[in-house]
Amino acid sequence: MAYDSAATKARIITAATAEFAAHGVAGARVDRIATAAKANKRAIYDYFGDKNKLFAVVLERCLVELAEAVPPSEDLPGYAERLFEYHRAHPEALRLVMWEALEIGDELVPAEEERTLHYEDKVTAARAGDSDDDARARVFFTLALASWSVAMPQLRRMVLGADFGMDRLRQEIARAVASLPSNGSRGRVDGRP
Repeated sequence: MAYDSAATKARIITAATAEFAAHGVAGARVDRIATAAKANKRAIYDYFGDKNKLFAVVLERCLVELAEAVPPSEDLPGYAERLFEYHRAHPEALRLVMWEALEIGDELVPAEEERTLHYEDKVTAARAGDSDDDARARVFFTLALASWSVAMPQLRRMVLGADFGMDRLRQEIARAVASLPSNGSRGRVDGRP
C-alpha cells in the first residue's frame, strides 16, 4: 500500500487538536501527537515545522470550521445561541483560543490580520445596514456571553447552580444579547428608558 501523506496530515491535525486543547502549546508533547496519529515525529516536523507552527495550523483549522458552521448574522441573539451550541458540541475550539490567550497574551497572534477581517464581517452583519457605532461592542459582548458560559463550567455551576440547564442558559444568553443597546436604543434595555 502506498503512503498517503494527506491521510497522515489529517491524523496529525486531529491528534494535535486533542493534545493542544488538553495541554496548550507548552504542555503538548510531539511524541504523544505522533503516537495518537500513528505517525512518526519526523513526519510532524516535515509537514508542519515546529510545535508552534503546528498549533497555528490546528487553531486556524478550528476557527475556519467554526466560521463555516456559525456564519455572521444580523440576528445577534440567534447567532449567540448557535455559537453557544457550537462551543458546547466542540469545546476544543474554545479551549484552543483560551490556550492562545494564556500563552501569547496581548502579543500579536498568528494570522491576526486575517482573523480581524473575519470579526469585521461579524460587525458588518450586526450593523444590518445602519451606521451603528455600538455594533463592535455588541459583537464583542455576544462572543463573550456565548463563549464564557461554556469555558467556565465551574463558575457557571457556582453562580447559577448545578440545576441550571444548558438549554435554559442558551435562552438567557440570547435574551441578554437582545438587551444590548444599539444606536437606536442607547441607554435603554428592552425598549425602556
